[in-house]
Amino acid sequence: MPEQQLILMGRIVGAHGSAGSLKMASYAESLAVFESGRTLVARSEAGNETAYEIAWVRTQGRSTLLGLKGVANRSQAEALIGCDVFLDKTTLPKLEDGVYYWDDLIGMEVVSVDGASLGRIESILQTGSNDVYVIRQGTRELLLPALRSVVKSVDLTARRMEVEVPEGLE
Repeated sequence: MPEQQLILMGRIVGAHGSAGSLKMASYAESLAVFESGRTLVARSEAGNETAYEIAWVRTQGRSTLLGLKGVANRSQAEALIGCDVFLDKTTLPKLEDGVYYWDDLIGMEVVSVDGASLGRIESILQTGSNDVYVIRQGTRELLLPALRSVVKSVDLTARRMEVEVPEGLE
């Protein structure tokens, strides 16, 4: 069996109700990755990891609610607040060409089409219309839209992205 490749998919941000339901900030484009029966790993800030089987997931208004087998009351749910949520990447659907998991991009070196180093992707922001890459080099921060017109190539093996910086963002 291949070794687990954990990928960060969200964070537990609260408890909901008295039956152990959790509020989760999901980093996934679709909640389908949190399908019932899939194993989720919750990692505390101290680095302790516990595996849970997903019982259900749903949205309620703007919140994502999650039920885990073995988390049956509010105090058990509250103990998980602040935990990062990981899934085994090998169990996730294969992505289309040109689509990447954030975990694959964060930390990647970014260079302009003329070869100038722009820094590394520190984080990714969801804006609704498109994601925005936060690129940092020392104290300099550059926000680049994740658009095909900007991102010219991504090499996951070399951990390098080539971009054409839009005029005015240099």
